[in-house]
Amino acid sequence: MTVLPKDVVADLRRRVAELEQKLQSSSAERDEAIAQLRAAGDRQAGSAEILRTIGSVSGNAERSLYEITETTKRLFEASSVTIFVANGDEWGQIIHDGAGSKRIGAEVPVAQLRIGGHSLPGTAFSENRQIHLPDIDNVDPAIADWPGLPPARAAGSRTISGTPLRRAGQAIGVLIVHRDRLAPFTAEELALLQTFADQAAIAIENARLFNEAKDALERQTATADILKVIASSPSDVQPVFDAIAERANRLIEGLSSGVYSLFDDTIHLMAFTPTSPEADAALQASFPRPLSEATWGDQILRCEIVEIPDADAEWAEQPALRELARLRGFRSLLFVPLLRDRVSIGLISVTRKEPGRFAAHHVQLLQTFADQAVIAIGNVRLFDEVQAKTLELSQSLDELRTAQDRLVQTEKLASLGQLTAGIAHEIKNPLNFVNNFSALSAELVGEMNDVLKPVALDRKVREEVDELTAMLKDNLGKVVQHGKRADSIVKNMLQHSREGSGEHRPADINAIVDESLNLAYHGARAEKAGFSIALQRDLDPSVGMADVYPQEITRVLLNLISNGFYATTKRKVDAGDGFEPMLSATTKNLGDKVEIRIRDNGTGIPKEVKEKIFNPFFTTKPSGEGTGLGLSMSHDIIVKQHGGSIDVDTEAGQFTEFKIVLPRTGQK
Repeated sequence: MTVLPKDVVADLRRRVAELEQKLQSSSAERDEAIAQLRAAGDRQAGSAEILRTIGSVSGNAERSLYEITETTKRLFEASSVTIFVANGDEWGQIIHDGAGSKRIGAEVPVAQLRIGGHSLPGTAFSENRQIHLPDIDNVDPAIADWPGLPPARAAGSRTISGTPLRRAGQAIGVLIVHRDRLAPFTAEELALLQTFADQAAIAIENARLFNEAKDALERQTATADILKVIASSPSDVQPVFDAIAERANRLIEGLSSGVYSLFDDTIHLMAFTPTSPEADAALQASFPRPLSEATWGDQILRCEIVEIPDADAEWAEQPALRELARLRGFRSLLFVPLLRDRVSIGLISVTRKEPGRFAAHHVQLLQTFADQAVIAIGNVRLFDEVQAKTLELSQSLDELRTAQDRLVQTEKLASLGQLTAGIAHEIKNPLNFVNNFSALSAELVGEMNDVLKPVALDRKVREEVDELTAMLKDNLGKVVQHGKRADSIVKNMLQHSREGSGEHRPADINAIVDESLNLAYHGARAEKAGFSIALQRDLDPSVGMADVYPQEITRVLLNLISNGFYATTKRKVDAGDGFEPMLSATTKNLGDKVEIRIRDNGTGIPKEVKEKIFNPFFTTKPSGEGTGLGLSMSHDIIVKQHGGSIDVDTEAGQFTEFKIVLPRTGQK
């Protein structure tokens, strides 16, 4: 057995130890490398998870920020992680993940919300730089009095970092990470924290852009909806007010909203979104009310926007308004005036449960709705004006057409009158010869009979001569009768066609009616002895004057009254002494028109005849007693000459009533 020298053995032992040391060192480096790789993988996985969250909830920044705080706390083995998001000069949002926090927004006193440079988050934000405090028990004396350090020590923190959230190079918030052990952050960890902070800024920016786009789309949709309502309701503004109130309240996320109009410095409630029956009734009972009673009334008149951050405080000395606010459940209130030509014609209001000011884009949105309300009001006003103007033009056109028709009719009547007069004159002379020679021939037949009496004739011949002369005399009598009727027709034609209708002037209607009754009555008495009829007058004293052709109206009334006398006389003959003839004349004031009624209790007019009574040459009187021109002439005078109307109401065997309506201002 060979024994190695001691020095060789020692050398071998030294080499073995070196080898063992190298082996151990290599294993530690390998483990460290593996650990670093795992950590890097975890961080990359965490970063990827954050990016996925940001992409999946682009409109919800808060959820992405919670994910960032949770991932940061886990990967960096932190005791707590907080993200501060700036809103102006205050921390508008604080996301905290720490012991017992349950991922909720931290409740902090209002005094601590203001951003100040004398703190870790405030300094990191204001100086826009990353701050690393490896050991808060040993810090630079310049920051030893930062107010946040004592509470951090008390909570067990030893190492803290603050990393700004940047957007376009400007700080918009801060990521704060606490470790409850002395474990300074490495350069790699600080770089990763900046990456997470940048991801938080991306999440906030994505949410802002997404929500802005969403709000813009909702505003555009609401605006389009309201414009549709405006287009579909050109004559009614109420549907527009209802739509504006509903959409304004929904888009601004208010408690309630209302639309009001101003008339004579008085506020009128036009539309509102309901809350509760009791609160709605109280709101409706508060209007209309004078604008002067509102503390903000002058501002509305000056076309200013009125914002009340806390109605409970500002209306402390106005119990009625304060009680209304409490009943309807709002604290903050926004008024935007409706402006037309720089004058307030109404306002829109939106309320919220929470006190505080309204966001600028909400104010702008309400102004947009106010402009649409003004458009709707203007559309309705223009629609009404156009309708009124159209009606006025239509009436003017109708009047012009009526005047034109009357002018044409007058010309036609004048031409027809000249033709009729010429024909009547030509007929009158031969008709006179016919009538005269017929009467003379009848006398000659009588003389011939007298001459033949002494002449001796055979009995049969005498009978034939007497029969022929009697027949000849009877025929001549009929010729005379019909000749007289033809002569009456010719006279009426000449009267109907005569030129001129007298003077067109204001005349007392009651006086014309009364005079016509007297003339017709005395004329009938003179024509027929023993004529008797009861006359009734019911003349409205307020009828007054009307522009007419008095002579023509008198002709119409004389004709109607004479027809009434004829009908009552005929019925008395048929009914006997038990019947009392009666004729009444009534006038009535119709404002811009006057009404005349002539009613008799005569024989009436059968239904089949009633439709023809105004036709020329149509008459119901026996042959020789009527020409059929009286009612036709009356119709032309009332309707065509005066622009009025004449109607008849009758019942066969009972009565006939003519109703004449004349415009108070007639056409010349």
